[in-house]
Amino acid sequence: MKKMIFLASCGLLMGMTAFAQEDKLTITPSGRILMDAGVMHDNNEDMNSELKSGTAIPDVRLGFKAKYGQWNAKAELSYSRGLVSMKDIFVEYDFNKNNLLRGGYFVHQFGLQSATSSSFKISMEEPESQSALGNGRLLGLMYQHDDAKFHATASLYNNADAMKKSTDQTGNNGWGSMTRLVYRPFTERGRIFHVGISASYEVPTYNRISGTHTFSFVSNYPTRIAQVKVVDAEVTDSKSFFKISPEMTGAYGHFGIETQYYYLNVDRRGTLPDYHAWGAYGNLRFLLNSEYTYTMGDAGIATPDPKSWEIVAAYNYTDLTDKDILGGKVSDWALTMNYYINKYMIWRISGHVVKASDNASFANNNYNILETRLQIKF
Repeated sequence: MKKMIFLASCGLLMGMTAFAQEDKLTITPSGRILMDAGVMHDNNEDMNSELKSGTAIPDVRLGFKAKYGQWNAKAELSYSRGLVSMKDIFVEYDFNKNNLLRGGYFVHQFGLQSATSSSFKISMEEPESQSALGNGRLLGLMYQHDDAKFHATASLYNNADAMKKSTDQTGNNGWGSMTRLVYRPFTERGRIFHVGISASYEVPTYNRISGTHTFSFVSNYPTRIAQVKVVDAEVTDSKSFFKISPEMTGAYGHFGIETQYYYLNVDRRGTLPDYHAWGAYGNLRFLLNSEYTYTMGDAGIATPDPKSWEIVAAYNYTDLTDKDILGGKVSDWALTMNYYINKYMIWRISGHVVKASDNASFANNNYNILETRLQIKF
């Protein structure tokens, strides 16, 4: 599977020089800088020793975007805390204005959150349910269709191990497929509504060291100043998982709403019981001096206009504890102010009140943080 995806991506790359010789190649630099500062406290002594106040530059990225006729490409590297890692690296062919095929390493669409960059989360960080039960970057192919009323994607991919370890370490890579389907009857400025559903099926990578087939579902506390897990479930002896996620978003004038639900079932080997997990979040948005608009390609509310002020009230609940697997439960209430300085800069202030419980790794605890971020993206 990994070889097929790699060959298909290479084919897309070679096609950039094999066709459309009359078109002009344009290359645009891209990058981002995140600068964070925050104060935090946890009422559990052990957790408070890890969740420390401070400052950070958690992400610096540099890369480029290229366009050549109907072909597009993107490559981006990230520097974070002394480590360099790959981010988006893909090639895309636009058949027409409604259909495209993308191949490489990127975030495949699974619900509202996967359609936006990590630095554009309106509550500073993405909801814990998305981190644990959504998906990150994956090596694969994605077909996307867009028209006035419908948005649809279909993906075939290797699981996350494909970009981190070679197959002599992991054995045969796990693989999966996913889709996102959206119906959007209203997409004009100040009058937005869409409903959608995403689904995914995945087979795990075989771990040669432990001799097991394991899935991991993890999310951190809502900050990048300290990186500490708030929920963490490892499901061993797994055959496959299936997850489904309905979504809804809407806006009227200055008011907006986003909500998404996640349900996960892991089918396990032998007589082991299936593992179940779920989560949900809701965001209530208010734009003080502008109206919300819609982005067709990402199928969601667009980044507000420059000079806009926004208030966001958000709630997330995630439950990764089931039977003998105590992955943890988390409730997260958040209030965030966003100022969209210009098309390249955003300033955010966010406060979170988090309750974590039913976790095998630590005692029940309450966590609070007040954090600010200046981000630059081009």
